[in-house]
Amino acid sequence: MIQKLTSPPITAVRTYIKQTWKTLTRSHHHLLESAQDTKLEHKPNTPWLVYISPQEDCNTVKSVLERSLSAKEMQQIEIRTLPSEVEAIEEHGLLYLPGAYVVPGGRFNEMYGWDSYFILLGLLRDEEWELAQSQVEQLLYQVQHYGTILNANRTYMLTRSQPPVLSLMVLALFQHTQDQAWLKSTLPLLEQFYYYWVVPPHLNSATGLSRYYALGEGAAPEVLFSELDEAGRSHYERVKEYYQQFEIDDYDVSLFYNRETDELTDLFYKGDRSMRESGFDITNRFGPFSVDIIHYAPVCLNSLLYQMEQDLAQIHEILGNPELGQQWSDRASLRRERINQYLWDEDQGLYLDYHFYSNQRRHYEFATTFYPLWTGLASPAQAQRIVQNLSLFTAPGGVFTSTRVTGNQWDAPFGWGPLTLIAVQGLCRYGYDAEGHDIADKFLTMAIKEFTRCGFFVEKYDVERCSAQVSDEICFGYSSNEIGFGWTNGVILELLALQSLDLKD
Repeated sequence: MIQKLTSPPITAVRTYIKQTWKTLTRSHHHLLESAQDTKLEHKPNTPWLVYISPQEDCNTVKSVLERSLSAKEMQQIEIRTLPSEVEAIEEHGLLYLPGAYVVPGGRFNEMYGWDSYFILLGLLRDEEWELAQSQVEQLLYQVQHYGTILNANRTYMLTRSQPPVLSLMVLALFQHTQDQAWLKSTLPLLEQFYYYWVVPPHLNSATGLSRYYALGEGAAPEVLFSELDEAGRSHYERVKEYYQQFEIDDYDVSLFYNRETDELTDLFYKGDRSMRESGFDITNRFGPFSVDIIHYAPVCLNSLLYQMEQDLAQIHEILGNPELGQQWSDRASLRRERINQYLWDEDQGLYLDYHFYSNQRRHYEFATTFYPLWTGLASPAQAQRIVQNLSLFTAPGGVFTSTRVTGNQWDAPFGWGPLTLIAVQGLCRYGYDAEGHDIADKFLTMAIKEFTRCGFFVEKYDVERCSAQVSDEICFGYSSNEIGFGWTNGVILELLALQSLDLKD
């Protein structure tokens, strides 16, 4: 049990995380480092590209950067103004952000949308107030200058977002600052981001629920270059081989793969990009490789939109706008009704994703069933049913992502910090403290044991074997286990606080 660990491991954990915030921070001083991207091919002796918003003045930005970078560093980057149309981008690069931000680590050397929420929790726990403020400000800047919160601030991710957690971040920061003027200033951008998700193509009008739906076309550039196996085959080549070898009844394969020409279809790539927008890349949750995701109302996304509606109601109440607050509360109530109508499965006692075309829920047990507990939209009876099914997900190292072993990193036997925290906090919210603390205890024990062995935290774990060594088990996408790791660090600090373990020396 974690409580039996002596204080030195906890002290070492805290010291590592505190130091790692600095390692993972990117600012103007780190722009050359930030611009470098191992996920795309780069010609030697050519500058790294940094794109700025058309709303910014190129010369002004250059002047700002010149105060932070040496002349030699400035020569190794090229500042360009972003074209008004994404399709006009011929060479990919970093998207400029004006302030400091924390990246996840490893191959993820840019700012990610939903990673940032769990990173923020860690920054706040660690009293990194200035960096926490800047983390939120950079996401607000993205909405204002790039149209939405991006999967990450690279040009090849301009056409997809990530799970919406911005309102949670704004309120978490406000709890510390109590700055009502700042809170008011965020409202237009919060609402702009909200409407990204609740109008077509993200809206399914028949159910009134939303879906993941990336706006780009074709293969994801970063996948083509960087997600190669030992034989040099890309993820997409491995997918085609899978389609050739196996019969699939999860969806109509002809929508996504042409057997005669051995080619993936345009719709496959649309689904593949949308799966990446969901943050769950990759799982078989929506059928093999989740490319059928565009035809589903997912539990996670709609739970987060319910939370966002509740958050906007709360913000208006704080700012003295009760009538506007009530309008957002009404929206949340309506979404709650729709979620329970379409996504709650009484027979299974779980929340499941809903397929628009077949009008059926997909019976694929996934840890997103804890989201409605985490956001408080489930009834006590529904929470009890989920707890009765807890054994489906509990593992020696926390919670399984799903109940299926598929060779994908977002399925069994793998577990991730964010889903662990969501499950733990959701259970505790409904009074299942013993169950929540038990899961927290298992995850902390595993993560700290592996930290003691190797000296760092990673993005994911095999929660069956309680191991950070996962690469041999992952067949699709990228198989590495990245070191850092931003959101794991944040979750560790949250769980230590939940377990009432002294975070101070």
